[in-house]
Amino acid sequence: MKFKINREFFAAGLSQVVNIVSNRPTLPVFSNVLIEAEDGKVRLTTTNLEIGILCLVKAEVIVPGSITLPVKKLKDIVSGLMGSEISFELVSGTKVKITSGSSDAVMTGIETEQFPPLPVVSNENLFEVEQSDLSTMIKSVSYAQSTDENRYVLNGVFFNFSDDGLVLVATDGRRLATCERKVAVSENKLTPFILPAKTVNELQKQLGNKGKVSIGLSERQVMFEVDIDEKADNGLCDKIKIVSKVVEGNYPQYKQVIPKDSGNRIEIERDMFLRSVDFAAKVTTDKNNSVHLNISQNSVEVAANGGENEASNKIAVQYEGAEMKIAFNPQFLSDPLKALTQDVVVFEFKDELSPGVIKTKDEGFLCVIMPQRK
Repeated sequence: MKFKINREFFAAGLSQVVNIVSNRPTLPVFSNVLIEAEDGKVRLTTTNLEIGILCLVKAEVIVPGSITLPVKKLKDIVSGLMGSEISFELVSGTKVKITSGSSDAVMTGIETEQFPPLPVVSNENLFEVEQSDLSTMIKSVSYAQSTDENRYVLNGVFFNFSDDGLVLVATDGRRLATCERKVAVSENKLTPFILPAKTVNELQKQLGNKGKVSIGLSERQVMFEVDIDEKADNGLCDKIKIVSKVVEGNYPQYKQVIPKDSGNRIEIERDMFLRSVDFAAKVTTDKNNSVHLNISQNSVEVAANGGENEASNKIAVQYEGAEMKIAFNPQFLSDPLKALTQDVVVFEFKDELSPGVIKTKDEGFLCVIMPQRK
């Protein structure tokens, strides 16, 4: 095995696959990256058995072959090499020599046969969505995932399919966020699935603003193939592939949580709403961790009382209904406001004991937030 590769290209490829590798793997080979060289490309693969990532990097392959090396140590070595081009050669057994300019290193790996192959996902149940759309959808809901391991079915984002679109849902039991986009899906009936939180985070890192992402499903696995930005001069080619287990279990009937008629509706400037919530939250304490929305004619006052400290800010809105005072966890208000980009959002409410709802005017997004009791 021998190939030559641009140092920056190699570093870019390793950066794509290093994040999922555990610091305390169950087996030493799970600390490694599988390096396969053939046909002018170097294929880089890592896995932790829950999720696997594969990317391809342009290279001059002199002798095809494969080896696995500790990926974090390899990434550090590649970053520290002095030259712009790397010569990578398997010199004996599992020993590799890496040379670049005036610097060289020798690393010992593990045989390729010990590296578990990525699961194969059928292309039968396959659909495509714009990367920018999926990225926006994930950002719009992922903050609402649960971190309670006892409620494992909530530890991820639920992908649900309608006749003409895709719906993403996340909830921790105290708030629920959904986002919907119209996409062309397979003629086959697609099965909803729960994407684990770790995969959600990794997928979000890989998604860009251009190109498509293909999603393929099998019984217990889901595959994402992310188009590469061909204009980016990073040596990556073809697609980045992510294969992940899905969370097994039945997701809650989330539609039952969404209020059918909140009664009152106001439009409010998103940035001002967010800044007011963050400002009021500065005086909250662990004991008094709530902000109040004091809604009166043509204004919303966002206020908090932390015992010795108080803060408030008034926002002008169009509203002529009854006066209302509703308390919320400030984080639950600020998370969706930070995730959105629209200039104006809609806030719907009924009374101080009923959920509040933050929506976008195009109705593609909503977040249901439970109030705090006084």
